[in-house]
Amino acid sequence: MTRSALAEVWPLSPLQEGLLFHALYDEDAAGSYVVQRILDLRGPLDADVLRASVEALLDRHANLRAGFRQAAGMEQPVQVIPRRVKLPWTQVDLSALAEESALAEVSRLTAEDRACGFDPAVPPLLRCTLVRLGRHRHQLVITNHHLLMDGWSLPVMRRELSAIYAAGGDASGLKPVSPYRDYLEWLGRQDRQAARAAWQRELRGADEPTLVATPDRGTVTATATGLARVRVTVPDELTAALRALARSRGLTLNTLVQGAWALLVSRLAGRRDVVFGAVVAGRPPELPGVEEMLGLFVNTVPVRVPLDPAQPVVEMLAELQGRQSELMAYHHLGLAEIQRLAGPGATFDTLLAYENYPRDPGGASVTKGDGLRITPAGSEEAVHYPVSLAVIPGEQLRLRLDCRPEVFDQQTAAELADRFLRVLDGIAADPIAPVGRIGVLGDADQARVVDGWNETGVVVPEVTLSELFEAQVRRSPGAVALVCEGRVVSYGELEVAANRLAWRLVGLGVGAERVVAVAVA
Repeated sequence: MTRSALAEVWPLSPLQEGLLFHALYDEDAAGSYVVQRILDLRGPLDADVLRASVEALLDRHANLRAGFRQAAGMEQPVQVIPRRVKLPWTQVDLSALAEESALAEVSRLTAEDRACGFDPAVPPLLRCTLVRLGRHRHQLVITNHHLLMDGWSLPVMRRELSAIYAAGGDASGLKPVSPYRDYLEWLGRQDRQAARAAWQRELRGADEPTLVATPDRGTVTATATGLARVRVTVPDELTAALRALARSRGLTLNTLVQGAWALLVSRLAGRRDVVFGAVVAGRPPELPGVEEMLGLFVNTVPVRVPLDPAQPVVEMLAELQGRQSELMAYHHLGLAEIQRLAGPGATFDTLLAYENYPRDPGGASVTKGDGLRITPAGSEEAVHYPVSLAVIPGEQLRLRLDCRPEVFDQQTAAELADRFLRVLDGIAADPIAPVGRIGVLGDADQARVVDGWNETGVVVPEVTLSELFEAQVRRSPGAVALVCEGRVVSYGELEVAANRLAWRLVGLGVGAERVVAVAVA
């Protein structure tokens, strides 16, 4: 890139540094963090204006044009912002196919697109495919690397795209952009020493990793299509009960979710002091315009939860929320640095994301004057963690559990989701119960343990005790029946003595159903 084509050079955010590392050096994670969103477009569409609208987004937001490099001799990687980039744009016409065949072809094309990945050094790390399904029906597939933006940014991008399209591809009518560079500058002003000290305090004494994936489960791959995936909608009654509990105890739903996840991870890892990763928003409220910025603000930080089986659940949750509140000011520190400071106790292989970011009303659909309606129609992404859970708040909580198939297969992933629901239900039903009494076995697990592993019943013949004794005498007359004060009596000897006593009692006039006291010396 020539100097005249270069606009700016920026540092990276903490999560960008981690994602770039995986993109450059972790072959198993090469396909991770490729994000794909599909927008359903209903109504008359001008494809040229839509393309110009996406290009205007790239012109408007410099960080969407970024390439990422770590040149020889450079201590830290940088993101290089060119003045202009060419948007990779593909158009496909599937309108001649029946709907089922067309949608199947869209699935094939999108999977193929994700598998292509990105070279972080070659911007833009974003491309679009416009698929024509009918005269007034299209789908826009936007594929990008997670290095560019987070989930919070997507509704912002859709709103701006819609407004620019309505203006004929002209972004000049939008209010001035709040640049991502402002956030990077804010990061540079933070007290890193105070953040290091806070994380060292929080993780002191956590000396072992919290791992649910055992070494014999194989290596981690990174394709989104190969994941064991479970999608669950939490029942209305449980969602309402969790909200009521949170209100009554001054807790957040996020805290309830984190506490429940800690209990499940504790059972999976066999540990009472657990650590897992949590995705935090990372948007500092004191930064002007941060709600409307496009970019990667989220960070992954460790969440430590010591679990005392005798402690009431609600006390555990209150302590967890208190510690997490104290750490919010230090969410900007990168995970790699936290783990270097804290040692192996900060290592984990499960990730939890509570996706509490703004969403467009009505399913994020937008209708413009020309009749075009833009609606989210699906998404795909993969992370490198063996197990990741996303919780999406709304009228009903929704769960999205992804497991690497070499760690947990589809059936086991479904059972994990069932276990998590069971833990949430246990917390909502009895929040003052001891931590150790919250059950984690789902219906399938309960059936396996009670009806499967514990299936030890045998057919017992309907015989009397004396008949069972006589059968044992016939099988093993020499086997030991009694041991008393050094004397050993076999079954055969015991039968002879018992018969001798029986005949003695008969001789004394003792008959059936008579109770006789016998002194054994």
